Amino acid sequence: MVPPPVPPDSGSKIKTLGTLSTQAITCGKHLYCPKIKREGRYILSSSKELQPDTEPQWSQRAQPDNWREIVNKKLHFPPELIPAIQEGNMAWVDSLLSLGDGIIRQLDESEDRLWREALNLSIRLGSEDIMTSLLLGVKFDFRQIHEALLVAVDTNQPRFVKHLLDRLDQEKGNKMDVRSFSMAIFDHSIDDSQFAPGVTPLTLACQKDLYEIVTMLTQRGHDIPLPHAISCTCLECRNGRQYDLLKFSLSRINTYRGIASRAYLSITSEDAMHSAFHLSRELRKLSKKEPEFKPQYLALEQLCQEFAVELLGMCRNQSEVSTILNSAEDDSDDEELDEQTFEEGIPNLGRLRLAVNYNQKQFVTHPICQQVLSSIWCGSLSGWRGSRTAWKLLVSLGIFITMPFLCLVYWIAPKSKLGKLLKVPVIKFLLHSASYMWFLITLLTESIFMEIYRSDFASRKQNILHNSLHMIWVAGFFWFECKEVWIEGLKSYFLDLWNILDMMVLSMYLASFTLRILIMLKGYFLCQDSSTQEMCDYFTNTVREDWKQEDPQLIAETLFAVTSMLSFTRLAYILPAHESLGTLQISMGRMIDDMMRFMFILMIIGTAFLCGINNIYVPYVVSPHLGRLNETFNFLFWTMFGMANQEYVDMPDYVLAEFVGRIFYGIFTLLIVIVLLNMLIAMISNSFQRIEDDADVEWKFARSKLYLSYFREGLTMPVPFNIIPSPKALFYILRSICQKICCCCNKKAPEYPPIASLSSNTLNSSGGQGEGRVPYRLQVTKALVHRYIEAARREFEESKRKDVGNRITELNKVVGRLHTEMQEFHQKLQWQCKSEPDQANILGKYIMGAKNNFRDFNKYEAMGCENTGLSISTHPAEEEDDEEKEGEIKAGGIVSEEREEPESEGPVEPVPGEETTFETASTPDV
Repeated sequence: MVPPPVPPDSGSKIKTLGTLSTQAITCGKHLYCPKIKREGRYILSSSKELQPDTEPQWSQRAQPDNWREIVNKKLHFPPELIPAIQEGNMAWVDSLLSLGDGIIRQLDESEDRLWREALNLSIRLGSEDIMTSLLLGVKFDFRQIHEALLVAVDTNQPRFVKHLLDRLDQEKGNKMDVRSFSMAIFDHSIDDSQFAPGVTPLTLACQKDLYEIVTMLTQRGHDIPLPHAISCTCLECRNGRQYDLLKFSLSRINTYRGIASRAYLSITSEDAMHSAFHLSRELRKLSKKEPEFKPQYLALEQLCQEFAVELLGMCRNQSEVSTILNSAEDDSDDEELDEQTFEEGIPNLGRLRLAVNYNQKQFVTHPICQQVLSSIWCGSLSGWRGSRTAWKLLVSLGIFITMPFLCLVYWIAPKSKLGKLLKVPVIKFLLHSASYMWFLITLLTESIFMEIYRSDFASRKQNILHNSLHMIWVAGFFWFECKEVWIEGLKSYFLDLWNILDMMVLSMYLASFTLRILIMLKGYFLCQDSSTQEMCDYFTNTVREDWKQEDPQLIAETLFAVTSMLSFTRLAYILPAHESLGTLQISMGRMIDDMMRFMFILMIIGTAFLCGINNIYVPYVVSPHLGRLNETFNFLFWTMFGMANQEYVDMPDYVLAEFVGRIFYGIFTLLIVIVLLNMLIAMISNSFQRIEDDADVEWKFARSKLYLSYFREGLTMPVPFNIIPSPKALFYILRSICQKICCCCNKKAPEYPPIASLSSNTLNSSGGQGEGRVPYRLQVTKALVHRYIEAARREFEESKRKDVGNRITELNKVVGRLHTEMQEFHQKLQWQCKSEPDQANILGKYIMGAKNNFRDFNKYEAMGCENTGLSISTHPAEEEDDEEKEGEIKAGGIVSEEREEPESEGPVEPVPGEETTFETASTPDV
């Protein structure tokens, strides 16, 4: 509503201002219009609306006392304000700001940085009164208060933070946009600030782990929004990249630093441990997507892992440990983990398996997790862990020999005492290992039979039964893998590289066996038809020399050879059960990874020299070993191992080609043999050393994955006995069908004891049974977080006490050392005064000058002349009758100091309680 122009009045100080703006902003209980077309004065009414009225009414409204005048002029920065703030002179600051008239003055944009520094300085010095005066007398905007809030957080002053938040709420209203803090990267005024772009008060408080301030900010509605994906193309991300790419990247890093902090995860997350797992995996992915900031992301990822480990270390009893390790959040990955069932009596360990999938090595290798896994691994065999190696080998040999009998007993009576013993994970592991050893023995036996019946295997008359016994185990392995896919899920199954290797080996076994069967069937059916007699002879009577290169039997034999080799390498899967062998197996895997990366470089260089050398010798037929790609490749390949003949490159009749060929061959030998092979050795040594440096963590993590693979239900019977349907399987099928039909599969949730260490105000008010009761998992999580925060606060207070104590100790040492030096100096002066009377005049003047310097210390301190800050003690007797001594010295006499005590030539000890403290301004040279 636009009021009419104010008429001039000779008896009033009100002047015509023109038409006021229609937009008004409420400040406290007053209403004023911030946009005025001309400088001058305007009237602020205590009412909330400006109503148009007649001229007499406007002049009458200007008279009451509830009207205030605000000068619409820019307030210039007084140069004396900074010294006044440094001295803490409140009256001086008030006089400079002219707070007596109650006017809030606007700032000059050119002096923005000076006003910010003044406000920030008052916060750093802890002068709350001066800060309040600045906020009352000066109109600070949102950006300036934002920076002041950062300074208050940086100096860990919760009272100042609360005061600034109240002022910020007053400026922004209840609908404060907390996301506008992160948009500060578009503000050039923060370029001179000490804080990086994108740092918000909550982010800074989280980075410093200031739990009290973080709690205060989160209760006010502050939050750290998760940054968008690195490939996000939304309007906000595009504008940020185009405006300033460096600020945009630093803002993302600072945001993740706040999100990954212990304080933010502890206070804002319902399940802090689970959030740490997910954030750790996300940061590991970001380190690969943004290699420019890889060290920063990896450091934050390590911080999340350490936080999860520290939370786990806060558990106090087995009930809490079981709850933490067996529960997980309800997301897609965890639902797959929950569907995986373990043997009867074995806990689910959902969170522990989630940590394994997320590669949380420190969490998995924590002593608490390892103790739980070891106790489940041994089961009822409590003496297995402490038994000797010889006894373990003897038990393993007995299981290897009696494996068929044990499987028969379990097939008949799985609930018997012996059947339950076979379900113990360590016995199950030995049983499956024995089955695999029998499979390898079968492969070796078939190889021996192939050597005995070599003539038959070289022709079409081979007996398929002589080399197909292993297919019984292959069928069992195939059924085992199918059940594993059903239990784990397809995604989790292919995350394990051993499963991929198993699928490849089984596929080649099946392909080899299928090709042999195909040859037999094709020969049989072709011989039934007289028109295909030639083809019949080829598949039944042809010798090996007449076979085609793509003959199915040749392919089958090749596949069988490859799978036999891979089957023996699969034995390395069980090596992590032993500490030394497990470490070597992990090192071997890392070395193979290094070799794969090395082969890429070797392929590039080898292909380059292969092409160059081959092109040199192609036109010359005189060289029988070079000039063809396959011959040149063989020559260069064996050159790497020093097994090639160097005379192959010689062509005496063609000097130029021979010279260039020798140059190429020499450079190839230099690069491959000297540079690349030594680089490969260095890479392998580096990988082995890294594993050895962290051998305990690597081995325990690999062993944990091995243990978890044998905790699953339904995989007790080893190969090949698992292909025989058991009565137990039939019973389970019938029971599941009945449960689905009758819908009687409701399970009662277990009741857990309450958490004594968790205060009642952190839980729901219901507290008892019912829907409002907090789940036991959340109770345990909140208890762990509460203990962690309290431990962090105690550690912080202890560090502060130690820091102050160390400083006091150092100060006491300095004071004691100075006191001893002054005593020695005093003794020397006394001895010189007695031994050399003729020099008493000079020494007396020196002593009096030194005493005068010490005596005037309090005056210097009152005048602000502070120098060293070191306190010393001197004798009270030396302060007596200074004026008389000065008079005697001027007369040329020597006056000996007389004391009330008996005569003593030694040093005078200070009297307790009568020491006088001085501060030395300077030390005179002797």
